[in-house]
Amino acid sequence: MHSAPRALCPHVEWAVAGVLGTRVSLDWIRQPAAPGTWRSEFSWRGEPGTASQLASALRGWHLLRFEVTAEPSANAEGERYSCTPDLGIFHAVTGIHGDILIPEDRLRAALLRSQRGETDLEAELARLLGKPWDDELEPFRYAGEGAPVRWLHQVV
Repeated sequence: MHSAPRALCPHVEWAVAGVLGTRVSLDWIRQPAAPGTWRSEFSWRGEPGTASQLASALRGWHLLRFEVTAEPSANAEGERYSCTPDLGIFHAVTGIHGDILIPEDRLRAALLRSQRGETDLEAELARLLGKPWDDELEPFRYAGEGAPVRWLHQVV
């Protein structure tokens, strides 16, 4: 959860608990990118499809900024959902290395719209990759004061 008004924090916990079928208590800290809002991180485990259920449960509140990710498994591709008040929800299927997998029909449709002059191909591809959502969420992704930080190490 990148940002939520304080009044929505318990509702977010209830929504997540409803999907996961267990009590959920999130550690909320202030979100410096949007004064007056709070942020939290939560790792979960579930069956394939749980990420879409979580995103659906949260998307009804216009004031939330969040991302839900599911790692790929032997049974299913990974998924990423990103949501902002201005852009709504973005969904992408991800491969084992975290790359976004775009179905060829969506690529063909983007190319056709571009050829017809309805849109710019670069802008279409940026939307298919979730760039507008990434641009809007990036300031919210940085850990705020007191947030848990996960250090990632590059392996060469």
